[in-house]
Amino acid sequence: MNALVKLEITRALRNKKFVFFSVLYPAGLFLLITAGQGNSTKVDGSGLGVPAFLMVSMASFGALTAVLMGNSERIAKEREKGWVRQLRLTALPGHGYVIGKIASAAVVSLPSIVVVFLVGAVVKGVRLDAWEWLALVGVIWAGSLVFAALGVAIGYVASGDAVRPLTMIIYFGLSVLGGLWMPTTVFPGWLRNIADWTPTHAYAGLGRAIELGNGPHLRDVLLLLVYLLVFAGGAARLYRKDTLKA
Repeated sequence: MNALVKLEITRALRNKKFVFFSVLYPAGLFLLITAGQGNSTKVDGSGLGVPAFLMVSMASFGALTAVLMGNSERIAKEREKGWVRQLRLTALPGHGYVIGKIASAAVVSLPSIVVVFLVGAVVKGVRLDAWEWLALVGVIWAGSLVFAALGVAIGYVASGDAVRPLTMIIYFGLSVLGGLWMPTTVFPGWLRNIADWTPTHAYAGLGRAIELGNGPHLRDVLLLLVYLLVFAGGAARLYRKDTLKA
């Protein structure tokens, strides 16, 4: 499994398009959205300045890009090319394949988080205590495992031709509905109630709680754990189902 993780990380970092969209794109989008916005301007209902609020959003968005987009497309194409079938002939167990995919995706999400935070601190003047920076990196990185598992599941649901549009719909839908691009306070009440139960809303909530000097809310942590179990369990089941077809 360790060899698979190393291979996946190397392949991802060699893909220039993947590096651009998962590392540079979120940081650029963060600068674009916060242009002309200072830390004195507060986001309604959050207690955070606009740059600090959106810094967590874009770091979460970048990690989401790295683990969701990369995993789903790679797995769907590997299935069509027969790579997954070849792996089944090795000693690698099914759960090892799923765990390896999730772990490798989570590792390559780390640069996207760090780059957004560097831009937030150096360019936008976001100031936090050292423990808060470390805690932010830790919770956003750990939370990305949820979406890495979702990426694996999508890769087994969709074919090579259908995986990109399906992933894009889920990717942008979760980003917008979860409040990564705009505060959910601007949503109508019925939509806000739905957004509160999305994994992306809970994901961003982890970081915003830390920025306010608090620990992550228990509700957000539990919600993400439930989603992780559902997505990882679904991915494992789809892997086994795909194995029976081979």
